[in-house]
Amino acid sequence: MEFEQIKAELANNIQKIDPIGKKLKFVLDDKVMVIDGSGDANVLSTEDVEANCTVTMSIDTYVKLQKKQIKPMIATLTGKLKVKGDIGLAQKLKQLM
Repeated sequence: MEFEQIKAELANNIQKIDPIGKKLKFVLDDKVMVIDGSGDANVLSTEDVEANCTVTMSIDTYVKLQKKQIKPMIATLTGKLKVKGDIGLAQKLKQLM
C-alpha cells in the first residue's frame, strides 16, 4: 500500500467520526500526516506541525495494523509503534482502523 492510498483512506475515515478535539500526527517512514480535530471537523494535512500526540511507525506496520495482522499493544511492545504525547488520543485510533 502506498502512502497516498493510506492518506486518502484516512481522509475519508476521519470524516466519519466526531472531531477529536486535538492534533494527532502520524510519522510513517519519512512521511507526515496530521489530523487536526481542534475545529468543527477533522482535517488531514501533510504539514509537519506540533501535535498533542505523535504516532511513529513504518508504512508496513500501519498496513498490518489495518489488516489486524498485528495488535497495537504488540506493535508498541516490540518497538514497531511509538507514541509520544497524549496516549488517550492515540487510543482513538481504533475508530479509524
